[in-house]
Amino acid sequence: MKNRLNKVIKKYIILVIILISYFFINKYTGFGIPCPFHSITGLECPGCGITRCLFAIIQFKFKEAFYYNPLVFIYLPFIVAFFIYEDYLFIYNKKDKILVKIPIIFQYILLIITIGFGIIRNII
Repeated sequence: MKNRLNKVIKKYIILVIILISYFFINKYTGFGIPCPFHSITGLECPGCGITRCLFAIIQFKFKEAFYYNPLVFIYLPFIVAFFIYEDYLFIYNKKDKILVKIPIIFQYILLIITIGFGIIRNII
């Protein structure tokens, strides 16, 4: 268990270092990862604004974060909870008893919501 815990801790430390490094690189150089969909079409994909949303959250500017990408702002707590749950299962070497009960239709609903959001944000 200790070895698994160390792996998870290392993963999160690396993730935090990458996020903070990217934040400062973006802040002081203006360099950001461009959206290929937006570059090609001029339209915003459902993920456009994720970087600005995350940077606003890091700075505790939640209203601004919601403005940049409301869908990601709403999805983010669930995504974080999912990864924490997955790491918990990995650390304690347990089998999933919760996620297997979620029907596949739920994934399709999330996909439809995401695509719908991408369409609506370009119409409005």
